[in-house]
Amino acid sequence: MTGRVVVVGSLNVDVSLTCDTIPAPGETVLASAVRRSAGGKGANQAVAAARAGGASTSIVGAVGDDADGRYLLDQLAQDGVDTAHVALLAGHRTGLALITVDRAGENAIVVAPGANSAAVLDPTTHEPIRTADVVLAQLETPQPLLVEAARSRRPGVPFILNAAPAASLTEELSSEVDLLVVNEHEARSVSGAGDLGEAVRILATGFPAVLVTLGAGGSELHRHDTPVIRSPAVTVTVVDTTAAGDTFCGVLAAALAAGEPAERAMASASTAATLAVQRPGAQDSIPTLAEVRALLA
Repeated sequence: MTGRVVVVGSLNVDVSLTCDTIPAPGETVLASAVRRSAGGKGANQAVAAARAGGASTSIVGAVGDDADGRYLLDQLAQDGVDTAHVALLAGHRTGLALITVDRAGENAIVVAPGANSAAVLDPTTHEPIRTADVVLAQLETPQPLLVEAARSRRPGVPFILNAAPAASLTEELSSEVDLLVVNEHEARSVSGAGDLGEAVRILATGFPAVLVTLGAGGSELHRHDTPVIRSPAVTVTVVDTTAAGDTFCGVLAAALAAGEPAERAMASASTAATLAVQRPGAQDSIPTLAEVRALLA
């Protein structure tokens, strides 16, 4: 069974700089390589849901009416992602992300949101959301947009929020979330707690379900009155972590939309992310469904 995923989120052009180290404040470093590619958390997660998760996937968002915007839409179309509800906004530049990747594969990212900040839902956009089996969102687009999208879904359809980049959540948005996905940094930031265990405890009391990704430590799903589900990660040589979290979220959404149980969905998501970190780039690093299934087997 193939489910339908609607992603509400950002579309950016990524400019990645490969360096020995990520520069400290006031420091200048030399890049050994420059890579320009399609990205944005929303677009990355849509590609992951479609390419690595095998889901029927649509994306809701905005790009500038410029060459970068058309490039991003073309890239998404190649993976079969429906872009009919991505607005081309005159007078706005397409979002841009500047990414520094060090020799260990870790990164630091600065995003200029551009058209993403002006994204809105028009009357026709509510229809694909109403037909979704899962609605997935992040925080690179305005929170009121995400609230409106969440309220457009059918009763019983899960709204998954990947709280990245980390930010304080409005009460309106928090009340719509069925599953919150955060990494360790985001868990601390969203909860306001410095200790990870305390952060997870706070989040788990405020949301029906919280999934924490722990890098090499795998992931944990915390739900009310239910034993914690833990999914291990495979140790690999890391090349670039840029799209690891996005790959995880997209595949997780696809698996849940297809009716897979949480433990199986987490295993698929972790496997896809493991493959992604072994390759450079954002969307370029996302594996295919066949690759995910082969590694799972």
